[in-house]
Amino acid sequence: MKLRSLATGPLTGAFPVPGDKSLSHRALIFGALAEGETVVAGLLESEDVLATAEALRAFGVRVERFGPGRWRVLGGRWRSPDAPIDCGNSGTAVRLLMGAAAGQGVRATFTGDASLSKRPMRRVKAPLEAMGVRFEGGDTLPMTVEGPVTRGIAHVNVPASAQVKSAVLLAGLGSDQPVEVAEPVPSRDHSEIMLAEFGVAFQRDGTVTRLGAGRRLSGRLVEVAGDPSSAAFALGAAAIVPGSEVTVKDVLLNPHRSGFVMALQRMGADLAMANIRERGGETIGDVRVRFGPLFGAEFTAEEIPSMVDEIPMLAVVAAGARGETRIEGLDELRHKESDRLALMAEGLSACGVEARADGDALVIQGGPIRGGASVRTEGDHRIAMSHLVLGLAAEQPVTVDEAEMIATSFPTFRDAMKALGARIEEVAEQ
Repeated sequence: MKLRSLATGPLTGAFPVPGDKSLSHRALIFGALAEGETVVAGLLESEDVLATAEALRAFGVRVERFGPGRWRVLGGRWRSPDAPIDCGNSGTAVRLLMGAAAGQGVRATFTGDASLSKRPMRRVKAPLEAMGVRFEGGDTLPMTVEGPVTRGIAHVNVPASAQVKSAVLLAGLGSDQPVEVAEPVPSRDHSEIMLAEFGVAFQRDGTVTRLGAGRRLSGRLVEVAGDPSSAAFALGAAAIVPGSEVTVKDVLLNPHRSGFVMALQRMGADLAMANIRERGGETIGDVRVRFGPLFGAEFTAEEIPSMVDEIPMLAVVAAGARGETRIEGLDELRHKESDRLALMAEGLSACGVEARADGDALVIQGGPIRGGASVRTEGDHRIAMSHLVLGLAAEQPVTVDEAEMIATSFPTFRDAMKALGARIEEVAEQ
C-alpha cells in the first residue's frame, strides 16, 4: 500500500499518542518473569509488541488481552518452545527475549522478517556467550539460544545500546552470578526503572549498574506512558505547518528519551511543557507546540541516544528551518530497519531539500520544501511516517512506496494525524 500526503491547513488539537513501544515490550517480558499477576494499562498494540506477546505464550506464559490496551500476564517458569519464535520486525523483542530466555535456562530458536534477519545480533550474542549461554547459527537470524547462565559478567556497553544492556540484565535475573553493566555513554534506562518497580535489588554506582542478591520479581500494575517517538510526528508537524498548534498529553519525558523535545527548543520552536510528574518511576507530562520560525542547529554524537528513533523526524523539522542543521554520530542509523541515514538524505533530496550524508553525519539546508516525489522506504516505518509529515509542509504531494509496516510501531498513525487535519490518502495501484 502506498500513501500520499498533501499540503494542509493548520494542524490543531490534542494528539492521541499511543503507549510507548519500549515500555510495552518490557512490561510484558518483566511480567512474564514475575511471580503472580501483572496488569498492563496503555499497552501499545502494534505488530512489534504483539510479536512479544505471542512469543511469551510460546514460552508457556499466560498472556491475555481484556480491553483496549489492557493486558494481563501471569508469570512463572518458562519452557522451551515447540517451534521457532518469530519476532517479525522487532529488534527490541528478539534481543530482550534472547536475554530473558537464556536466564530462564531454556532453548529457543529466533527468527524474524527479511529486515530483522539482516540486522546484526553480534552485540547481544557476545556478552551472553561470555555468560555461558550457548548459541547456534551465525551473527544474524535465525539463531538458537540455550541457557542457563553459568558465568558472571562485567559488560561495557559500547556503543550505547539499551537493548544489549537489557538483555544482559534479564539474563542475569535467572542466575546468582555477579552481573554488572558499565555505560560510558548512557542509554535509555527503562529496564532499570522497571527492575525497581518489580522489586529487584540492584545498585547504581556512577555509570555502573549491578544486580544484587534479590532477583525475584513480583507482579504489579504497569501504566505505560505515551510514546515520545510517536509524539514526535505530531509535534514536528506542528512546528513546520503554518498556523498549527498541537498538544500531546501524558507523554514519556524520561531524560534519556526527551532529546527530540529538547532539539525543538534549541531550534527555536514555540514549545511548552506542563503537568510534569512521576508515574511508575518514569517522568511524564504534556507537551504543546505552536508553529513559528525555526533555525538550524548542530547536534553532537553524545545527544543521539536520547532521540535515536526520532532522527528521521528531526531531519524533516530541519528541512523546514532557516539555515543549516548538522546531526552527528549517526552510524547507529545505518543498522536500524534500514540505512536510515542514507534513506533520509535520499528522500529529502528527492523532495527538493538540500541534504547529504557526511560520514556519520546528516547535513540539511532548510528552506522551501518542494515535495513532488515518491520516496523509497525499504520497509522502514519511521522513514515512511517522517516523509508523510514532510508532505504536509511541501508545495507538492509526497508519496511513500510502502506503508503497511507503519503498523509495526504506530498502527493508528494515519487516523491520528487526520484527526488533527492532516491530508494523508491511499494511492490507487496502477
